[in-house]
Amino acid sequence: MRRVRPGAATSRGRGTAGTVRGGAPRAAGEERALTSVAAGHACDGPDDVPRLWHVTLSLAGDEAPLTEVRRALEQLAHDHPFLLTSRYAGDHAEIRYWEEARDLHDAAAVALRLWGEHRRSAGLPPWEIVGLEVIDRDTYHQRVAEGQGPPRATPVGVHPF
Repeated sequence: MRRVRPGAATSRGRGTAGTVRGGAPRAAGEERALTSVAAGHACDGPDDVPRLWHVTLSLAGDEAPLTEVRRALEQLAHDHPFLLTSRYAGDHAEIRYWEEARDLHDAAAVALRLWGEHRRSAGLPPWEIVGLEVIDRDTYHQRVAEGQGPPRATPVGVHPF
């Protein structure tokens, strides 16, 4: 069953990146406030209803000891409880989780900050983000149904590649 916000069915796929609440155009360069449910954002109207986004964050960098990478990813999972699966090697990692945000832009912005904001507290390696995929819930479930989603055999948690 697909839930759609009132009035959203005809605009599917067009997004609202260039508008502010109410449909008015946003001025060039105007900053928009990020709104993640985790940040305690209250929804003011139908355009602010948060949605679930599946995030895959890929990281890479210089070789690090596997035990330290695993411990750091486990700490990240503890600090960020919505983390689903982390896979790692000595020089790269992949993190998958669900983010609840108003739109793709907010979900991607939160994802791009995740590694840097937790680098010190979790002891993460000084790797850089080399890939980001953010898809909505319907797309995720469609991919899984078509056999193109993440492997079902991968259990939740931190695992080596």
